[in-house]
Amino acid sequence: MPRLGRVIPILRIFDVAKAREFYEGFLGFEVRWEHRYGDNFPLYMEVARGECVLHLSEHHGDAIPGSALRIHVGDIAGFHRELSEKDYRFAKPGLEVKPWETREISVIDPFGNRLHFHEEIEKAN
Repeated sequence: MPRLGRVIPILRIFDVAKAREFYEGFLGFEVRWEHRYGDNFPLYMEVARGECVLHLSEHHGDAIPGSALRIHVGDIAGFHRELSEKDYRFAKPGLEVKPWETREISVIDPFGNRLHFHEEIEKAN
């Protein structure tokens, strides 16, 4: 059977400065590369943090605003502390326990895309 590889979602953005403030400044992603076809063309870029890789695009038709992603986090409490310490004025996410036995942080980027960071709750035996 063919083996499938990792998924890299494409999220629509409309303002590069706001995207950088949110993804780099708030969430701690780093820009790996950027591409434009010319001087006055939309930006397409890759951001990553650990194994999480996202593509952000200003190109009309690459993606629709309002997409939702679930991203696994190894230490959700530590990630929550990190985000809280940044005191980002546009998002003050909580750490929630969900009925499907995960702890989650949900944030909405400046373009309406929803990112749900989650960690499974270990069951006591």
